[in-house]
Amino acid sequence: MLISIRIDNFALVDHLDLELGRGLNVLTGETGAGKSIILDAIDVVLGGKANNRMIRHGETKAVVEATFHSNPNLETWLEEQELDSFHDGTVICSRDLTFKKGNFRSRSRVNGVIVNKQVIMALRDRLLEITVQGETGELFAMATQRDLLDAYGGKTLLNHRKLVTEAFLEMDNAHNALVARRQSEQQRLQRLDLLKHQIKELNSIHLRDADELEQLEIECDRLTHVVELQQLSYQAYNLLYQSETEESATADILGKAEGVLMEMVNYDKELTSILEMVQGALNQIVEAGHQIHSYGSGLEGDPDRLEEVEERIRTLKRICRKYGSNLAEVIKYHRGLKQELQQLEKNERSIEELEAEYEQIKTKTLDLCAKLTTLRTKAASKLEKQLTSELKPLGMEKVLFQCRLTSTNPTITGCDQVEYYFSPNPGEDLQPLAMTASGGEMSRFLLALKSCFTDTQVDPKTLIFDEIDAGVSGKVAQAIAHKLHKLSLQHQVLCVTHQPLVAAMADNHFRVSKHLTETSTTNGKDIRTIVKITLLKEQNARRDELAELTGGHSATEALAFADSLLQKASREKNHYT
Repeated sequence: MLISIRIDNFALVDHLDLELGRGLNVLTGETGAGKSIILDAIDVVLGGKANNRMIRHGETKAVVEATFHSNPNLETWLEEQELDSFHDGTVICSRDLTFKKGNFRSRSRVNGVIVNKQVIMALRDRLLEITVQGETGELFAMATQRDLLDAYGGKTLLNHRKLVTEAFLEMDNAHNALVARRQSEQQRLQRLDLLKHQIKELNSIHLRDADELEQLEIECDRLTHVVELQQLSYQAYNLLYQSETEESATADILGKAEGVLMEMVNYDKELTSILEMVQGALNQIVEAGHQIHSYGSGLEGDPDRLEEVEERIRTLKRICRKYGSNLAEVIKYHRGLKQELQQLEKNERSIEELEAEYEQIKTKTLDLCAKLTTLRTKAASKLEKQLTSELKPLGMEKVLFQCRLTSTNPTITGCDQVEYYFSPNPGEDLQPLAMTASGGEMSRFLLALKSCFTDTQVDPKTLIFDEIDAGVSGKVAQAIAHKLHKLSLQHQVLCVTHQPLVAAMADNHFRVSKHLTETSTTNGKDIRTIVKITLLKEQNARRDELAELTGGHSATEALAFADSLLQKASREKNHYT
């Protein structure tokens, strides 16, 4: 329920605080007094279209703030959006409009938190509905008509529609998987062939050690230069240990140095460390001589092994050029190929399996859609009867209405196309709603439709009607007044009207008026137009306003008529309550 609305510098409103009550709230006033400005402000604060022309002339910023009562379902939704309501159970929506230096900006907040368009529009759907004569294009859409029928069908139908949605999405995913599997079968088989070929090739190489190539190149160098190594090792042996020339070997020279130092140590013990170094060097030279001799003696030419090593090197280099920059990368790539092959062979489901799964899910989906069609057909029959009954008192005694269901392919909303057919006058064939209803008839149709939903809506909303009674009078206007009052027993209703019959049924009656203000400025006098709203609390004030609405009557007749309207409205309201 809309508790209050505060408006600053919006259109012709400089500042306005309006508190609304439960039941039927009515705005009346002369044409052009600014009644629709209030509804425009409510529309804007809940995400409606806005532009810089909505900012009061001469100002750079407009603010609209609306306070609503919350409810348990709304509380749950607010928690999901991290927009908890205040402790007093209220929700405050505000919108700032600014226009500076040619730039227009708009910012929406819920409970002080800035929100985007999507959030504020979702909140709007939970708080109110606005019905404006001439702006019914959305109702002409078959998708909207289907959604209205489903909502009318109640919780059972809506829950089953959710099952259909889930099943359809599952079926769609299964179908996409099947199509993708069929399209990828050729590529998969080609990939499998390639993987098997590469794995076979790499398996035949017997890759084990990432350092194998480096080690083979060392062995190849040794085998290639075995003669040179034999000769050089012999020379090294002669130089280190046993010289066959006149020159002394290194071991002989160090042996002589050792003898000299041993004699010197007898006279100076501090030379012991030097003696030990020479002795150590001598031992290492002797050991090196033995090892180089053993190495040289063990060297043998092996042409077969050299050919084998060279072939292996060529093979490994070819594999590296093909599969990686070095053996480590090739081994890693080989491992990856095996894993991919295993994945393709093990986890890839056959086309036959996917086809069977798709057909199974499709059957389940069609069964659910068939049940949804049954529920819709039942709801459509009920809606036809109730809506016709609601329309007859509104000057449409001979009205015909049908809610037709046409079979379609499965969709996320089922297998039904829903369209409303309407005939407001005797002798006219039933035709789609968009082709038959005039503006006045459409207004009454909407009012009757909302009356049908009174018992199906769990959470009360604020229902707003802008001159929905335009162009009607007499019995029809009286019937509209009764419908609005009946709606107001469950929902808060805000209505802009020129009909005294409707205004008389109000629980809260507001008069909207324009006034001229004059202020002195340095350039002279500034004359501005402002909009004011007055709550008509006193019976006399309401009577005077109703008399003003009658028009065309003498003052005495108008006042008497207004009194009779108020008395009649009081009796009828007491009857309903």
